Amino acid sequence: MATRIVLIGAGSAQFGFDMLGDFFQSAVLSDCEIVLHDINSKALERVSRAGQEFIDARGLGIQLVATLSREEALLGADYCVIAIEVGDRFALWELDQSVPRQFGFKQTFGENGGPGGLFHSLRIVPPILEICADIERICPEAWIFNYSNPMSRICTTVHRAFPDLKFVGLCHEIASLYEHLPAILDVPIRALSFRAGGLNHFSVLVEARFKDSGKDAYPEILAKAADYFERVPDMGSVMRRLFAADAGGTVESEAEWRSGVSPWAERGAFRVLLERFHCLPITTDSHIGEYLQWAPDAADHQAVLDFYTYYKKWTLRGDPKIKSTRSERLVKIIEAMLTDDRYEEAAVNLPNRGFISQLPDFMVVEVPAWIDRKGVEGIRLDAMPQGFAGLLTNQVAVHDLTAQAIIDQSRDLVAQALLVDPTVDQTKAIEPMIDAMIERQPDFLGYLR
Repeated sequence: MATRIVLIGAGSAQFGFDMLGDFFQSAVLSDCEIVLHDINSKALERVSRAGQEFIDARGLGIQLVATLSREEALLGADYCVIAIEVGDRFALWELDQSVPRQFGFKQTFGENGGPGGLFHSLRIVPPILEICADIERICPEAWIFNYSNPMSRICTTVHRAFPDLKFVGLCHEIASLYEHLPAILDVPIRALSFRAGGLNHFSVLVEARFKDSGKDAYPEILAKAADYFERVPDMGSVMRRLFAADAGGTVESEAEWRSGVSPWAERGAFRVLLERFHCLPITTDSHIGEYLQWAPDAADHQAVLDFYTYYKKWTLRGDPKIKSTRSERLVKIIEAMLTDDRYEEAAVNLPNRGFISQLPDFMVVEVPAWIDRKGVEGIRLDAMPQGFAGLLTNQVAVHDLTAQAIIDQSRDLVAQALLVDPTVDQTKAIEPMIDAMIERQPDFLGYLR
């Protein structure tokens, strides 16, 4: 039988179009069945039509199916891919950012960590648990790959509620090392071996070596990284330029563009981790700053705002296309599972099984993994920098209480999850903020008792 891959949330232009472009390039999956599922009929039809036109124009052997029925989609599934948001993604996200700030809570971004990350979790995890309940009932042997955020809180909660499911989180942030390490060391990426880990959006390079000599490359990376990153454009600047090019507007020359970039820009908290904790983060302030109580003091908030502004514009751009690309790591993972072509994947999110010794087993961590016919096998990271490990442990109770608050539908545990968060420095505004968020998002947070 053909391999059956179900894309849940396929109506999302960014997810559906990009993912199909990758699957369509795979020789291993040339006769697979891809099932598109979404609850938005218009969005689903748009992606389905574009996908079928691509298949027909190139004579591909892939079978494409679209359905609004989750039960129909999941029947016989071998792989399920989840990339959903609920409601108006950006309107709700902006409430996650603005309401806590109105009550005096400091946060740099409001998506994955801090108060905003908690409310995002409270909103998105329940429907993902419903999806997982259906998978457990209909196709319990399927591998499930999650792209939704907040990644680590979603994955931690799912594994607590459904410990037997093969649920793995995937994130794109690890790609930054493939871009920056060759530039820092002036060698091709194929000349390096490296491993990174931590929590999703809160990970650092743990080890790096030159393949030819086996020499430790990390000291040289640390010696050269500050000068390099002081001059590298921040993500907001990169996305602004990409958006101008995509929209057909005037694009600055490389020299003009770089001359207008602020030194360090969206890397203030990143810089502290690099220079004080002597480790290289794999992401910038908009994400990593969400977990750090001192990030509001270190971050360039204008640069973080610029990143959000252009990320929103990029996501909502009007005319997405299916491209002939091979950029999604998921396709390689599925290929390796089917062919038993064992390889090391740079970053997956799995329950900690001693992979990071400083964190408990229940917590989902981001680590490299071996991929083969047996599935996904995490790799232990013994060289986690001591100081950064201390920052990771500050998140243990946050994740524990978030997961239990959702499972128990407990408003009391929501308040506790806020009070153990290192970014929260007050108590009197906790209850009024929870009230305000439930009032503004009753369809998604009204289950809390």
